[in-house]
Amino acid sequence: MYSRIITGAINGIESMLAAVEVDASRGMPGFEMVGQLSNEVREAKERVRVALKNASVQIPPMRLTVSIFPAEMRKEGASYDLPIAVGILVSLGIIPEEGIRDALILGELGLDGEVRAVRGVLPIVQKAKQEHVRRCIVPTANVREAAVIDDIEIIGVSSLSETIGYLQETEERKPQRIAPASHTLIGTCDGPDTDLDFAEINGQETVKRAVEVAAAGFHHILMIGAPGSGKTMIAKRIPTILPALSREESLEVSTIYSVAGQLGDDRSLITKRPFLDPHHTISEQALAGGGRIPRPGVISLAHRGVLFMDELPEFRSRTIEILRQPLEDKQIHIARTYGNFVYPADFMLVAAMNPCPCGYFPDRSRCTCSESEVRRYLSRISGPILDRIDVVTEAPRVDIRQLSADMHNESSARIRARVAAARERQQHRYRGTRYQFNAELRAGDIRKYCVLGLDEQKMVEEIFTMMNLSARAYHKMIKVARTIADLDEKDDINIGHISEAVCYRINDKGYWN
Repeated sequence: MYSRIITGAINGIESMLAAVEVDASRGMPGFEMVGQLSNEVREAKERVRVALKNASVQIPPMRLTVSIFPAEMRKEGASYDLPIAVGILVSLGIIPEEGIRDALILGELGLDGEVRAVRGVLPIVQKAKQEHVRRCIVPTANVREAAVIDDIEIIGVSSLSETIGYLQETEERKPQRIAPASHTLIGTCDGPDTDLDFAEINGQETVKRAVEVAAAGFHHILMIGAPGSGKTMIAKRIPTILPALSREESLEVSTIYSVAGQLGDDRSLITKRPFLDPHHTISEQALAGGGRIPRPGVISLAHRGVLFMDELPEFRSRTIEILRQPLEDKQIHIARTYGNFVYPADFMLVAAMNPCPCGYFPDRSRCTCSESEVRRYLSRISGPILDRIDVVTEAPRVDIRQLSADMHNESSARIRARVAAARERQQHRYRGTRYQFNAELRAGDIRKYCVLGLDEQKMVEEIFTMMNLSARAYHKMIKVARTIADLDEKDDINIGHISEAVCYRINDKGYWN
């Protein structure tokens, strides 16, 4: 007898529906599986056979053939265990065909019949809804994650016996529901403390202004300063001035974490912007993603949030150069022998660094580095990477009087209000286009959205020649000026906005000249 079970598969970050086809026939007893399967999928036949035995199901001496469709896609992971077991039971007549009609099934099986959590449930359920599947049977540990998707029944099962009882209609189970207001509010494992606030930072007004500009236009920013000048303190507070994720953005980010296996039974939907701060010893693969079973890396986990790279020159040069493509294209491509994978990588890069190995250049009264050591240290950050960073600011040493004074600094809430207002202006300007933020503008559209007057155009041309800017740096300067104008609630970019944007370029800082 033949049976066909709908299940789901993950290919990179994309989800798709798959089918487990099972044929039980007379002949030499055997259990064959086909369909470009990885080792862990091939091993499913042993897990399924033992799990069925421990669920009091005896497989008669028959020839079982299992094919997982589409055949041309490589199958990875253990999520096919449960649909294979159910397909065998349908082929043997133990479960009626009506029980699996319009149902998607996925889950890993333990030898004792336990149904274990799998990764990628959220995007698979999203795809199932698009394909008009009526219900999804998933591990109990994945129920909260799956139930985020509206208008589809989610049935959680914890064991193979429980699954059999439900599909035989001997056990009635209510669909799982999660009201939008009850979604678990979570951030990332290494997210910033929600108690952090810009009001706690005395001094560094120019750095805080630069950070506000970067947050308003989602620009990449680099802070340069001596040790202890507050660079890390400021960076960790940047998420507190960013607007909350929209529903669509929240689903995007949650999908990435689901594919990476970082949504558990106590998590349903990520509603805080991610904040990732990898150590400088991180490997290229961990940063970019990939692996034998491709998974998103730190770059993709920071999607729609902040990627903070402290002590940037201490990262390996090859690791830093990985940032070239995602900083420009907002995605990262991973090539493997059995396929190419594209992961989203639309993040705000926040980097911090010392100006030299000892950290005190150009203060020669404290700096012990030679000129060649300083040049060698700075050269770890290549020109193409610097060209892709919109805002560069210096964090000078803080005066003792500023540290001890009660300065009544602006709170994160007040700064966030200005950032939100600037972003509303951008949303209105770019309505109906592919853009959300000024930083996303492509060269062909800058003239349309960043209109300059005659005086402003003349000033920009002089700056371009004097600073010997690249075309990319020139465009980034204009986009930063556009963001400054939005913070100033101005429709037109004026000379003052351009002057501030010029201050955020690096050529006049005395470091990379």
